[in-house]
Amino acid sequence: MPLVQAGEIKLNYVEHGSGDNIVIFIHGFLSCARWMDLVWPNLPENLHVFAIDWRGCGDSDKPASTENFANYSLKQHAQDMIAALKSLGIKKCSLATHSTGGVISAYMLLAEPEMFDKVLALDPVSPTGLLLPQEALHTFEPFAASRNYAFKFLSFAASSLFTKESLVPGVKSEFRPETTQEQRELFNLLVDKARELSDGAGTGTLYHLKKERDEGTLHKETHRIKQPMLVLWGEDDLVIPRQDIDTTIKLLPNSTLQTYKGIGHSMVLENPDLYARIFTEYFSK
Repeated sequence: MPLVQAGEIKLNYVEHGSGDNIVIFIHGFLSCARWMDLVWPNLPENLHVFAIDWRGCGDSDKPASTENFANYSLKQHAQDMIAALKSLGIKKCSLATHSTGGVISAYMLLAEPEMFDKVLALDPVSPTGLLLPQEALHTFEPFAASRNYAFKFLSFAASSLFTKESLVPGVKSEFRPETTQEQRELFNLLVDKARELSDGAGTGTLYHLKKERDEGTLHKETHRIKQPMLVLWGEDDLVIPRQDIDTTIKLLPNSTLQTYKGIGHSMVLENPDLYARIFTEYFSK
């Protein structure tokens, strides 16, 4: 896959389609550009989409962490993305985000508002960050060490792919019979890719999401974001509570919300056909 220079590092990206209607997909925590694999076949060629791995994720560079993961802050990821866009010669584009990618996009929109048109935010983390106990900061260590732990952990992010009975602690998560072979194969690939993240992209992201909630710096500025934003939220989301989604809608003045039954935190995996249809309709207008 190609790499693009973003400041002192190089970021991996996947490119689909061509033309001037450009959309940048920004993935979430424990993710990479491969989360879009089941969506690509359903997107039209006249939508020019780039999915870019954060630093420390996927096939991007994985620099060693500095003190308090300063070089893996959410603002740093935003600066990386903007630098990558400029290296690619992109002067104007829209954004599609998933989960923590929503916070990264907020920093992008605040830093370079003239670069961006509109935003499609799937199950976004609120600009207020996440409410995390201190012990949650140690989640990535067992995640990277144990594939079984990682599989279980990620199953909560794609809950509709698994039987409800198996989505409890201490029980092996089991795919539902309706889950396709393509979904199963991609989920297993994504588990393996997630375990390869750098500690900065793993533990560091949790550190900075907690810091956002504790210090409340970003959400004080989000009233300046004027781009229209469509927020999608799965009603079975086990990661982002509805109250956080409501907070996001209140903080972003031009945002609207659509909710979906029977879908969890990751429509891109759980119902890629639906996500592709929403994506195409929204960005083709």
